[in-house]
Amino acid sequence: MNRRDFNLLALAAGSLYGLPSLAQEYPGKAIRLIIPSTPGGGTDFTGRQIATKLAEINGWNVVPDNRPGAGTALGLAEAARAKPDGYELVIAQSDNVSLIPLLMKVAYDPIKDLTPIALCAVTPLIILVNENSPYKTLPDLLKAAKAQPGKLTFGTSGTGGGVHVAMELLQLTAGVKMQHVPYKGSSPALADLMGGHLDFAGSSISSAAGMIHSGKVRALAVTSAKRNASLPNVPAVAEFGYKDFNAISFYGVMGPAGIPAPIVARLNADINKILQRPEVKAAFQAQGFDAGGGTPEEFAALIRADIQKSREVITTAGIKVE
Repeated sequence: MNRRDFNLLALAAGSLYGLPSLAQEYPGKAIRLIIPSTPGGGTDFTGRQIATKLAEINGWNVVPDNRPGAGTALGLAEAARAKPDGYELVIAQSDNVSLIPLLMKVAYDPIKDLTPIALCAVTPLIILVNENSPYKTLPDLLKAAKAQPGKLTFGTSGTGGGVHVAMELLQLTAGVKMQHVPYKGSSPALADLMGGHLDFAGSSISSAAGMIHSGKVRALAVTSAKRNASLPNVPAVAEFGYKDFNAISFYGVMGPAGIPAPIVARLNADINKILQRPEVKAAFQAQGFDAGGGTPEEFAALIRADIQKSREVITTAGIKVE
């Protein structure tokens, strides 16, 4: 065996046998967890839960870093450019992995440039009407929409967002057409719903929970395949004959492409432990979230499936962001 072959063999052996120790030695310094949004909201809540609990169970120094901008795409682009050593992570959300890259030019490919590590939380969206609305159930609303094509109005937090795409999926599934009224955020949309200026609105549960519990708006359905634990009396869209309907938002930890597998496995295992803790499950449920979990491969499969579904809805509904 010549010297070159010996060196290559030694390098390969060192790489192989070094993998377990790599995970054992990690982390040797602070981990930065990019939160691609302003403080408050589901992305920030999820990131701070993960950062706090990783510090609690392992004694790690995990620093949450809010990096809003470009509809949350800025933070993911920053993570995609980071060194793939496990010290720069990001809280990804379904909008910035499954929607934004399909609707506008961004500086990352969610499949090629990012490593899925752990699914943290999933949540349905919710379909709401004014407290005085004549539509008492989702079938009432859809029946009226069929009788008056294009007449009923619905508000969302903005064109091309997860709520808008879910409402377009509802129309395609039910065979109805309604008029979209986009707003700059959920708050003005819900304000106009309460003011009687919209026939209905789509929203995240966390944005609308207070109004639902106060009786100012009425929840007709959640968009997941089954009911949400925080609103057990609100039916799922699937219960009304649309058995395959499922439109969720998800939150998870990702990092740049190329993070060594032992580090991904270590982070995934520890995040899964966090998500099983009763106080974490309760905190997520209070936000209308279900705690996630599972393998990196399962998280990757969810992302790929959500991108494909989103692409179909965007194309069929002709959604465009100006």
